[in-house]
Amino acid sequence: MAENFIRITPFMHVDDVVAGVAFFERLGFKTYVHHTDYAYVQRECAGVRILQNHGVDGAPPGNRRFCYYIDVEDIAALHAELKPVLDVMPPGDVHGPADKPYGQRELCILAPDGNLLVFGQSI
Repeated sequence: MAENFIRITPFMHVDDVVAGVAFFERLGFKTYVHHTDYAYVQRECAGVRILQNHGVDGAPPGNRRFCYYIDVEDIAALHAELKPVLDVMPPGDVHGPADKPYGQRELCILAPDGNLLVFGQSI
């Protein structure tokens, strides 16, 4: 049987789609679709669908759950690339890269919806 799966693209519920798109573009993602209440961004094989909250239909703000985990080959190279962007983010919005006891080195970035966008590499 041929491989059929391409990628998983989670939905990020946000209060401001424009801010969500800008966040991902600063992290090197390309915007392929952008409407007033929906956008699709992708970097290599990692895609995220950004959806406008309408009332309480999205994730509660500030919940900081791990909803977006992107496995990478070289976390140090990604961190070096993103460092100028990360350095201007608010204090506390960026953690790592740091080795975790479960065998991953992770770079955690607080996303516009209050969840964590995490890039991880096996160590």
